[in-house]
Amino acid sequence: MATMPVMADAFKNLINPATVAAMAQHLGRVSAHFDHDAFVARALPDLDGLEFKARAMQLADALEQALPADFSLASQALVNALGPPGQGDDLSGLRTGDQGLAGWALWPMGEFIARHGLADPARGLQALHAMTQRFSAEFAIRPFILAHPQLTFETLARWVHDPSAHVRRLVSEGSRPRLPWGLQLKPLIADPSPTLALLAALQDDPSAYVRRSVANHLNDIAKDHPARVAEWLQRHLPDASDNRRALLRHASRTLIKQGDAAVLTAWGLGAELHGQAALRIGPARIRLGEAVELSLTLRSTAAAAQALVVDYVVHHVKAGGSTSPKVFKGWRVQLAAGEQRLLSRRHKVTPITTRTYHAGWHRVQAQVNGRVVAEAGFELGVD
Repeated sequence: MATMPVMADAFKNLINPATVAAMAQHLGRVSAHFDHDAFVARALPDLDGLEFKARAMQLADALEQALPADFSLASQALVNALGPPGQGDDLSGLRTGDQGLAGWALWPMGEFIARHGLADPARGLQALHAMTQRFSAEFAIRPFILAHPQLTFETLARWVHDPSAHVRRLVSEGSRPRLPWGLQLKPLIADPSPTLALLAALQDDPSAYVRRSVANHLNDIAKDHPARVAEWLQRHLPDASDNRRALLRHASRTLIKQGDAAVLTAWGLGAELHGQAALRIGPARIRLGEAVELSLTLRSTAAAAQALVVDYVVHHVKAGGSTSPKVFKGWRVQLAAGEQRLLSRRHKVTPITTRTYHAGWHRVQAQVNGRVVAEAGFELGVD
């Protein structure tokens, strides 16, 4: 669970009354100290009316009512109620069954550990080590990083060698500075140094699941410390295996889109276009929900082929009349000597929840290897 999916109604129903019943059954089976009736009475009321995260938090509240106050007893009960660990890279098929709990039932269980394990962090981390192999503990481990950084990073340094890919992935995913839907780790946003040795140890992990997390973690760092990622590429890209190159390219995606000169140079894409570029956009005016066609003509005047990353930037009009640029991925082009190439893309201006569109002239810039080479625009009407 690298990111939290969109909260559709069907998705939130993954935590439901059957989840409550299964948790009550398995926790009651393994612990004489678990109060079955108190758990159900706190977990079920109005559950169907709650959104997804609220459901998980209500079940965590119910665990607080039903588990013993002694954290050692409570955490042991949660661990003993778990089903068999997941094998391989994929946890999506894990479900609670006769042998114990797995899947989404573990979100509220991890939340309980995050709330109550900080007073006994070694035991709390041990519980998360078990839980992450049946679901994920990427959210629950983050309070431990903030409250007990030395102990937690010493633990993570051991876990990079764990036989479970799910534990190794937790090392990277749980310590991502800007994990989507997770608690931001502001000390690591300010200084990502504590995680760098962990990422170096994991970037050649045999599991694609782990390597994908490392790429996303490095991309998080790139948003605040682009020079750190450029330096990482200078050290780790030469003579890299195919798997590492794929990881590092994914880690570079934000900085490549932004046209970061050092990162483009590391990938052999730092040179400016030797030639001409012309951008045409039609129609000249559209309404919200319609599309324009972008046509970019590149003509090489070079004597050798050119490796080009071609993106485009739409400058969206804001309420006060100023504009805000948004980079969109375009094309990767090998432009031969003297070649003329036409690139086209349909760009639809669709209402989305994260942006309010305003009427006006929307400037569009084509950029090659991070440098603007051509410009045009279109008029947007929103009434």
